[in-house]
Amino acid sequence: MLLIGNGRLITWNDKASYIEDGCVAVDGNTIAGFGTTAEMKAQYPDAEFYDAAHRVIMPGLINAHTHIYSSFARGLSLPQAQPNRDFMEVLENQWWRIDKVLNREDNLYSAYSTGLESVRYGVTTIFDHQASQYHVPGSLFAIDEALSAIGLRASLCYEVSDRDGTDIAQKAIEENIAYIDYAAGDDSGMRKGMLGLHASFTLSPETLAACVDAMGSRGAGYHVHVAEGIGDLYDSLAKYGKRVVERLHDAGVLGEKTLAIHNIHVNAGEMDILKATNTMAVHNPESNMGNAVGCAAALQMLDKGILLGLGTDAYTQDMFESLKVANLIHKHHLCNPSVGFMESIAMLFQNNRDICARFIPQPLGIVEKGAAADLIVVDYTPHTPLNENTIAGHVMFGIMGRCVDSTMINGRFVMKERKMQTVDEAAVLASARQQSADFWKRVTA
Repeated sequence: MLLIGNGRLITWNDKASYIEDGCVAVDGNTIAGFGTTAEMKAQYPDAEFYDAAHRVIMPGLINAHTHIYSSFARGLSLPQAQPNRDFMEVLENQWWRIDKVLNREDNLYSAYSTGLESVRYGVTTIFDHQASQYHVPGSLFAIDEALSAIGLRASLCYEVSDRDGTDIAQKAIEENIAYIDYAAGDDSGMRKGMLGLHASFTLSPETLAACVDAMGSRGAGYHVHVAEGIGDLYDSLAKYGKRVVERLHDAGVLGEKTLAIHNIHVNAGEMDILKATNTMAVHNPESNMGNAVGCAAALQMLDKGILLGLGTDAYTQDMFESLKVANLIHKHHLCNPSVGFMESIAMLFQNNRDICARFIPQPLGIVEKGAAADLIVVDYTPHTPLNENTIAGHVMFGIMGRCVDSTMINGRFVMKERKMQTVDEAAVLASARQQSADFWKRVTA
């Protein structure tokens, strides 16, 4: 038994959302209880004690959509004739050039780098969407190897696409199914597999049908970009006479375990379909701004009762940063200073938790008895009152990813007092720098 106490405890539990001198009791990989430090010490007198030293204790964060494969793009400048003019050119001139060059070692160290950064920012669970078009078989297992070594909880998939031919698309389907079946045999709650789809505009009817056929009765769910750029919508209308959500619905892709990502160019009718099929959605505000694709109607989706979570699309791994931008983008877009705040808080701290609950029976993202022991200790000392009524304001405007000192996942400290506990971070990052330098030579050759 371990007690993490003497801290300002944010539980995100409605029964007791904040405890000034709070303490969490951890038994194995599960939260056994919580209360004041005095209460927990009295209840568990022989337990080991970790002193949070008045820092904030809170549940680990969940990133509902990211791309490990983009890790080596940081600082990379690819030569091209002219600047990108729209999202399609961003894909063609950057991401689709990158994913054609990635090999197993690139994928491995991209996963190490992303995983370590996630842990440093207090992220304990990620939903990843992989692409490495000429290293498909085994790519998810290479990522799994790195994330398992670190101790990060994850859902993995590979994006099926026809953009590089049907042979690669078939290999992608097979890689998804192989990993889904592998993860299904893991009852730890640390790994889940989904069937990844790139987007409607790169999927032929035949390939989309093959994906649904391969999924069969597995019920793992699909992870798909939906109407991120306007070109996805135009393509679907021109080829099929349907909007993107309508096409995916008719193909049998939507449902309670499917993640529909972005949803920029969807209308009210498509939102109704997402709601009717109980499909989950994920908002990625920083990426949408960076790619100049528009602002998702996130508040409208929430009003319709769609389960809408928050992701980063790998623009960052810092969910506190993404939270802040989600708050701002809707104020700016709607010219209304009174929206976005509580909606963004709900997306990150409630809805991401509810998304995980559709895959993992043990609760994540909350301090309550029986929940997974995914916890972070944050170096944040408030200079204004911190209580159950002001939690959201302090999280939104005070805490940043780099404030995280310790990260526990599944009952184990993966980072403790800013030092990684599971891997040699300096050695791993040195190897990542060497590998990325080699990748840069290959991708710019």
